[in-house]
Amino acid sequence: MENQFPSQSGFIKFALGALTVLACSSAPAQWLWIDAAGNKVFSDTAPAPGVPDKNILKRPGMRSAPATVETETSVVAPQAVAPLSPPKPSGSDPALEAKKKQAEEAEQAKKKAEAEKIAKARTENCERVQRAKATLDSGVRIATTNAKGEREIMDDQARAAETQRLKEILRTDCGPAPQAQAQ
Repeated sequence: MENQFPSQSGFIKFALGALTVLACSSAPAQWLWIDAAGNKVFSDTAPAPGVPDKNILKRPGMRSAPATVETETSVVAPQAVAPLSPPKPSGSDPALEAKKKQAEEAEQAKKKAEAEKIAKARTENCERVQRAKATLDSGVRIATTNAKGEREIMDDQARAAETQRLKEILRTDCGPAPQAQAQ
């Protein structure tokens, strides 16, 4: 019976060979590139955006690897395949932009907190100076401690000097905040 259909046997061999070729052609979904360490990487996913085009040896849909010598045609060929390759990142990375914006907001919040801290300290210092000046103006005897740790009563000359010092502090520190500190 084998002799009756000799052409059918050849056809079956041809069909099996064609199916084998078609089954092997499903492999074009493979990527091949050279990583930063110089190793060849085979994968079914695209390489990271940081891999240069010249290191990508095979993309899905490519019949063979591009020539290793760069010419005008080898530079143009990968661009012709661009619809099959993953979209190239644009000039801005949304995640990077979000992190940058978050860092700027954190910096502004830090500056605002520092300005609030300085304003609070200025307010507290002004209140202390005003209370000290009110005490000096009341005429009550005020005692201070000298360098030896001894208690001394403030005389009129010391009282006048201290009053002048407190007026100067009130004039400079208790008004509106200077522009350098407000910003």
